[in-house]
Amino acid sequence: MKIAEQVTFGGSGLDRAAELRADPAALQVLAADPAARFLPMWRAKPLVSGDSDLTLAGLPAGAAPLEHAREAPVFLGSSDGVPWFAVDISGWEPEDQETDTVGAFVDLSEQRYPGLPEDHRFAELRGIMTALTPRDAELAATARAVLAWHESHGFCARCGAKSRLIEGGWQRHCPGCGTRHFPRTDPVVIMLITHGNSVLMGRSPGWPEGMFSLLAGFIEPGETIEAAVRREVFEEAGVRVGEVDYLASQPWPFPASLMIGCRGQAETRDITIDPAEIEEALWVSREEMLSIFAGDHPRIKAARKGAIARFILANWLADRLE
Repeated sequence: MKIAEQVTFGGSGLDRAAELRADPAALQVLAADPAARFLPMWRAKPLVSGDSDLTLAGLPAGAAPLEHAREAPVFLGSSDGVPWFAVDISGWEPEDQETDTVGAFVDLSEQRYPGLPEDHRFAELRGIMTALTPRDAELAATARAVLAWHESHGFCARCGAKSRLIEGGWQRHCPGCGTRHFPRTDPVVIMLITHGNSVLMGRSPGWPEGMFSLLAGFIEPGETIEAAVRREVFEEAGVRVGEVDYLASQPWPFPASLMIGCRGQAETRDITIDPAEIEEALWVSREEMLSIFAGDHPRIKAARKGAIARFILANWLADRLE
């Protein structure tokens, strides 16, 4: 797929400067650079500024919000010569601001830190991802995923001792047994399964009303991408799949997956769902999908903007999958 990297969170070409991670002195020099930007993340929400054209609100070293950091900054890389770091400030407690929906599937709340410009606020990345530039989207996705890993891996999985952040935030080291731990990315297959002129769609329990998407599932140890596609589709919908092709991939930092988009040809059309896996599955014709994208379908809403499911479906409709 020639336009594969145009998917949200992909293709910006961020220079991660990984060769500097093992050089604490070099990282100190970068962090002390007056041009360096520090992106505060509050409960996985990046600080942004602007209205319709959003940008990440990177702050200079020493800015007040950064005082709430629990650990050292994570070095994200260099963007057009500017060093970027991510800082978890989840220890800050907003006063008199909405926080009830934070962490929910749909979180429209925004939090503002006292003293920052009025247009600076923390916003849920799912809701703003398509308003960011590709570079800002990659920076925010990287920050969210790596900080989520640190938040849940503060102790050594081998001996239980508290570990510490090293290598610019790209490793944790256990002082007890010496084990080094690395950020994990969970591979997930998401598949455009077609039969004739129709595509297989499904919905999970608890999704908002009208929300359907392509079937998806985690790849198991010892399994190929193609085998995972066939297994997941059969487990969820009882549909046998033959030939499988790769289409595109998308980093999906909710919390840390790599969505591997594939296309598969269904050998059967009868659906038998596993209610433990999904709530419903159905075949949707190309004509119906056009109606869904136009917002005219009486029951089904289009996949979320910015998600790889919508990217694949839009290109399927436009016959651009080759």
